[in-house]
Order: sequence, then structure tokens, then C-alpha cells
Amino acid sequence: MRFPFRSGAAPALLLSATLLGATAPAPNSKTVTVRNKLALHRLSETISIPAAQLTVLVRKYGPTNLLVKDARGKALVSQAIDNNGDGAMDELLFQIDIPAKATQKFTVTGAANGAAQQPKSPYTTFARLVPERIDDYTWENDRVAFRTYGPEAERLVVAKQPGGTLTSGMDCWLKRVPYPIIDKWYAGHVKEAGYYHKDHGEGYDPYHVGDSRGFAGIGIWENDSLYVSRNFTGYKTLANGPIRTLFELSYAPWQAGGRTVTEKKMLSIDLGSNLTRFEERISADKPLPNVTIGTTLHAEPKGVLGEVKGEPKQGWFRYWEPMDDAFVGTGVVLAPSQIQTWKDHRTKAKEQSHLLVVATPKENKLVYYAGFGWTKSNQFKTAAEWDQYLANYAKRLASPLEVTY
Repeated sequence: MRFPFRSGAAPALLLSATLLGATAPAPNSKTVTVRNKLALHRLSETISIPAAQLTVLVRKYGPTNLLVKDARGKALVSQAIDNNGDGAMDELLFQIDIPAKATQKFTVTGAANGAAQQPKSPYTTFARLVPERIDDYTWENDRVAFRTYGPEAERLVVAKQPGGTLTSGMDCWLKRVPYPIIDKWYAGHVKEAGYYHKDHGEGYDPYHVGDSRGFAGIGIWENDSLYVSRNFTGYKTLANGPIRTLFELSYAPWQAGGRTVTEKKMLSIDLGSNLTRFEERISADKPLPNVTIGTTLHAEPKGVLGEVKGEPKQGWFRYWEPMDDAFVGTGVVLAPSQIQTWKDHRTKAKEQSHLLVVATPKENKLVYYAGFGWTKSNQFKTAAEWDQYLANYAKRLASPLEVTY
């Protein structure tokens, strides 16, 4: 039985190696071997098989009729995914739990009615634009939910009309049920303004973004100032569940210390993970220093309320704070090689206290993972448990599952 809230879920990176000397697989199947090199039981790991490994099967059956089976012949939930919106499958995804130092084998086959044979997942990932709440863009899985804000919300602020929001910060929605809540909470909001700011038994949104970066917005840190973009100007939903939701957010060019910055984000969230994957594509007309991930500290107006912790050599950072009658931990994980420095930046300026992680993009791209844990979800009871989750996540990123064919 799959317990709905589990403390695993780092994405598995793919090693597209071919076993030397292996017998060629039958044309109607593909054998996949997964090896865990860590002394760590890994839960909800996403395995990605490139479409190039499945060309024969895709041509014969089509991507929606592929089946992934474990060593006992049991079909697993899988998802064919198109990463760029060109209509062609790029990857086939499935998820596994794998013990420490273990090796597991799987088989990919096809059937004329494979789609009908697919097992149904009790949970899913999901994202959409929400025009019924101006133009929020929201996403969620079985553990967490998030949102950010679009151009109409910005226009309302600029026009000094009510109801708008001017920020490219990222918002946390604190859910404590494994099923989707986005549609339900917004439907409640249509009938009762602010519905999702009250806990009706499934969680709520007490997290304040304002002019801050929220739990993981980006900026340029220079001369003791953080330069940031405004609201997203465009979006593209590329995939929706059951294993992964993938979407793109684009931004108007913005100014940072005399530079014109161009920015686009590719975001994804996998089932079973508390963290969203951010692929930040950022460049400028002049050299771009100090690309910075910001996490709001909610330190004002009542003074210092939470606790910052950073482990740059491991590649993770967090803020643990009280929120109403519970605690919330936000966190950022990225490759240590891309970290320049970090700081606990406190200021009396409204909503500008942040945990700042200064990073170096590689070829104008920065990948990081960010999200939260809420004690009322019963996923994490203490800051130490949240720290362990982030530390394990960083270990998994540093030691991806080895996948061979």
C-alpha cells in the first residue's frame, strides 16, 4: 500500500549507458536496470527513459500504449511526456522505491490496448492558469501546492485598481491532504473571497509573499540591493501528471544595475516531492553577476521569528519559522559547484529580509529545487526532520540512480 505522505522524492538523473556485451533485447520489449549506489533507501524516485531508447516500441504501439512492468510482471503507473510542446514524446517516466545499494530490473513493452491496461494512480500532479482569480498560475502534487502571479494582477496594481498583486515571488499553499485541492479552493474563493486563506480541514494559504521573493524567487544581488523581475507575462503548460507536471513561465526584460535581463523559467514537480525543480534561463546584455535565489524570512514587523541554516558544501539551505499554530520550513537545494556564497540578510525594509543564495549559472542556466514542509501535514514534525529531508535530497542529486539498458 502506498502511504500518501512520504519523505523521499528527489528526481533521478539519467545515465544513458548501454551494457557492454549484453544480448540485444527482443524488438517488442526493452529491459531497464536501475542501480542505487547510496546507502540510503530512496522513495518515489522518478525514472526517465529517453524516447530514443524506445523508438521501435513507439513506432509500433504509440507512446500512450507503452507499459512498464516490474520483475514480477506487475504494470506500474507511467507517463509519456513531451518536454518542448512539439507533439513528440521525449521521455517515458515511472516511479520506484529502491532500497539502499539495491539493483532492480524493469521491462518496457507495448500493446494495442496498452492505454487501457495502464494502472491508475490514486494521486497526481497538476498545474493551470486560474482566470477566476485574476491570473494566478498554480501547481501541486500529493504533498504541496504553489502559485505565482500573472500580467493582469500586475496591471491592476499599476493602474491603482483593487485586487492586484505585483511580484514575481513564489507562494506556498499549505495542504495536508494527498488529493488535488487547487480547483476546490479556487471554487470556494469564487463564492467567498479569501476562502483559501482559512483552513477548512485540507490546509490553507497563510504564506505572505508581498514584495519578497517568496519561497524561491530569483534576482540579481549587487551593491547591497536585489534587482528582480515583475510578474510573468506568458505561460505554457507542457505536461500534467500523473507523475510529473511541467510548465514554462516567461518574463518581460527587466533592469538590474544598468543591465537588461532576459528571463524564462521551466518548472516541474514530481509526485511524492516537496520541492519544485526550477530551471532558470537567464542572460543579459552585459556580464551578469550574482544570480541569486531568495527565500523570504518573514522577519518584520515583529522581529526575528525563524531560524536560518545553510550547508553550502552539501548544497542545501533552509528557513524554519512559526506560522499561526504550526511551523513551516522552506528550503533550497542545488549543486554545490554552482554556489558562490550565501547570507542571512536582515533589513528593516519592508519584506526585504531574505535568505540569499548567490549562484553561478552554467551557459546561462541555473537549476535548483525549492519548496516547503508544514508540520500540520504530518510529513515533518521538527526542523531536524526537515533538515534531514533536504540533506537526503542533496545526496540523491549528487548520486543519481544509474539506469542502463
